[in-house]
Amino acid sequence: MLLLMIEKEMPIDCVLYADTTMEFPEMEAHIAKLDEHLYRERGIHITTLSHPHGFEWLMLDVPMQQERAIARRIAKGQPLTGYGWPAMRIRWCTGQLKTHLMTKEVNRLKKEKNALHHIGIAADEAHRCKDDPQNRYPLVEWGITEAQALQICYNRGFDFGGLYKIYRRASCWCCPLQRIDELRKLRTHHPELWARLREMDNRARAMYGPGPLGQFKKDWSVERLEERFAREEKEGCA
Repeated sequence: MLLLMIEKEMPIDCVLYADTTMEFPEMEAHIAKLDEHLYRERGIHITTLSHPHGFEWLMLDVPMQQERAIARRIAKGQPLTGYGWPAMRIRWCTGQLKTHLMTKEVNRLKKEKNALHHIGIAADEAHRCKDDPQNRYPLVEWGITEAQALQICYNRGFDFGGLYKIYRRASCWCCPLQRIDELRKLRTHHPELWARLREMDNRARAMYGPGPLGQFKKDWSVERLEERFAREEKEGCA
């Protein structure tokens, strides 16, 4: 969306990016490359929004504030810090690291500057669009699908470091909601991140035990996945 807006000479006053602190190194390099392009073409830099402490602090160290949460932790003999691993119904990571930050800044710009908010939802995701007179969805208006948008990026030299050649989605590398096959790829293609994920999971299980807070995926800890993937490798080589 941004590349086409630049090419179509549409007005751009601010570009917002929510940094979860758990992005792939290739994605960080992509954002830096895009920032250089934006500055070269329009003389502005990407505005990065980020939580002051980041994912791991929220997962393991943030102090509990609500009395009910504190009482529940005490009853279960669990520490009074950290949200634990995110889950499908408890996606604190999306809220704390993306939605809240972005919404607060967008609402400020809409109120103070009467800004229009251009959102990169693709034409095949149009159901996600919200009815707000200050929102615009250029890719939907232009009929550009996700696949077409990715190809447009490739055609202009933005290949995301090859992430989309490996992964179905290139969101947070530590996400417990991703498919097991994606985690298998993480172990293969990003062993340093896989090692870090194992450390995080070991700490979570030690703190919270085998329940939802300390369980990476339903029925799976990262250590059990490591055993599974190592066994599959061995069997594949036999």
